[in-house]
Amino acid sequence: GAMPTDGGEEALFVFVGASVNFANLTDGDTVTSPVLVKFGISGMEVHAAGEIIKGTGHHHIIIDDATTEPGTIVPADDTHIHFGGGQTETELTLAPGKHTLSLQFANGIHQSFGPQMSATITVFVK
Repeated sequence: GAMPTDGGEEALFVFVGASVNFANLTDGDTVTSPVLVKFGISGMEVHAAGEIIKGTGHHHIIIDDATTEPGTIVPADDTHIHFGGGQTETELTLAPGKHTLSLQFANGIHQSFGPQMSATITVFVK
């Protein structure tokens, strides 16, 4: 595929077998708001945003929207929440009902690592 234009050839490097997961939630869980969400990661390191460091990145939570294509900058808005400080958990205030939560890992300049470094679950808020 095309190389990233701004992060160098290692910007989208992902270790084989690396992944992210919801450490404390399972697909289909019923939860109460605010929801504690813990971000799990395997095979890569969490590092604050700002520079490209091979094998590292930071988390984003995407609420009720699709994950981000590889190399694409993850938007920053009400449904795409950045954790550029290197945070590994958050509390989400969610309206009652069904929601999809996606964890999307991205590099130091917010370029998505794509499907390998994402995970999506559905939760039901009481």
